[in-house]
Amino acid sequence: MGLCYSVDRTTGKEPGETSTTAETADERLGSGRWRRPRDLKGGGDIEGIPQVLGRLVSNGSSKIACLYTQQGKKGTNQDAMLVFENFCSRDDTVFCGVFDGHGPFGHMVAKKVRDTLPFTLSTQLKTTSESDQSSLVGANGFLIKCTEEEEMQTTESEEVQKTESVTTMDEQWCELNPNENNDELPEMYLPLKQALLKSCQQIDKELKMHPTIDCFCSGTTSVTLIKQGEDLVVGNIGDSRAVLATRDEDNALLAVQLTVDLKPDLPGESARIQKCKGRVFALQDEPEVARVWLPNSDSPGLAMARAFGDFCLKDYGLISVPDINYRRLTERDQFIILASDGVWDVLSNKEAVDIVASAPSRNTAARALVDTAVRSWRIKYPTSKNDDCTVVCLFLQDSSVAMEVSSNVMKHSHKEESIESVSNSTSKEEDEIVPVKDEKIPASCGIESKMMTMTLAECISVAQDDEEWSALEGLTRVNSLLSIPRFLSGELRSTSWRKWL
Repeated sequence: MGLCYSVDRTTGKEPGETSTTAETADERLGSGRWRRPRDLKGGGDIEGIPQVLGRLVSNGSSKIACLYTQQGKKGTNQDAMLVFENFCSRDDTVFCGVFDGHGPFGHMVAKKVRDTLPFTLSTQLKTTSESDQSSLVGANGFLIKCTEEEEMQTTESEEVQKTESVTTMDEQWCELNPNENNDELPEMYLPLKQALLKSCQQIDKELKMHPTIDCFCSGTTSVTLIKQGEDLVVGNIGDSRAVLATRDEDNALLAVQLTVDLKPDLPGESARIQKCKGRVFALQDEPEVARVWLPNSDSPGLAMARAFGDFCLKDYGLISVPDINYRRLTERDQFIILASDGVWDVLSNKEAVDIVASAPSRNTAARALVDTAVRSWRIKYPTSKNDDCTVVCLFLQDSSVAMEVSSNVMKHSHKEESIESVSNSTSKEEDEIVPVKDEKIPASCGIESKMMTMTLAECISVAQDDEEWSALEGLTRVNSLLSIPRFLSGELRSTSWRKWL
């Protein structure tokens, strides 16, 4: 989400993209347009990274997950998503993520983080495991010798640390927050948490020095999860969200929010930003949206307190440290939804859970949620351009078990409906979405009334209507980034902004 970008019609390149990358990554069509090759089932082409089986980055599905994204009305789709099965070469481990870019080059930042985060995390975990084994060998009295290659790597890393500017704010917050009760946590959690913290810090440093992606006023959110067996670790940077669908003792479907939307007006986030001389306030025409501003300039107005990139604010309280939480999964837990704020701006957690649970199949669950969110944007904010919407659904139970539970819920609801018809009761079951026949509803009715008249089939087929529909001219409801600092105008280029840090 964020500012729109432009494409040079003479070259067909995206902003910030060199001629080499544009020509090799894209294929020229006869119509003069450029199309990027897509790989639905494979790992996709990543700069410097080979294709990997079990890695999904485009609209599609697998046995345990489905993912879907749809471009909004602001310009290019700045969202990115990922499902990585057999993560770290483990059959019981899966990595999922949703990344919501913002700013002029937010789409490039989001894809860069999506492509590098899982591999950086895997490398950090291997390094941690090897160091633990080395310390164990040393404790047993064996002599540990470093090879010449390891010594050279150590020397190079020390030189890099001396020459590169250190993100002290991130390092300080990585050391804080050890509030977990270690007695209740599994052995895998603390090493994974440290590896995730170091990975985010390393990726942010790489973005800062990236030669072709200008991250000064562009960045991305990140909500990721690592599921290993029954252990679930969720990391969040920004305002994307993770929601768990579980069942209570009465077998009713509940929505449990796993992350906190890290907005600037949260007490802890606001205190950190103001301590670093940054400013937090909302504009008069959108009093509900708190933003981060530079000390002496009414820019850039970032609507989140943590993000990758956005280095114009990194000295003023913005950090890229993830908020990490652990949860032990149970048999009652059904699935997890990761989605960008384009979905959560118009749908509640419970509505999203109900839509996914009532989808005809697992393959269409993510698309059903995205299509419903797009339709909700039209109804709720008719004069605004809808945001990009991206959803990743990770199913925790086998399809046979889920079907059995769903059938039990249907029987339970039918029994309740028969009792209600006899007793003329007006209460309804909340376990599922019950399609209602189309009826004429006054225009004054809210979104709830209109959504109840839409069957799931209409939700899924609404994508065909999107090609013909055109929103009323108006401003975007909420932009992640409002403006660019003035000293970026003129002769300053993407390679010279670092002197302002």
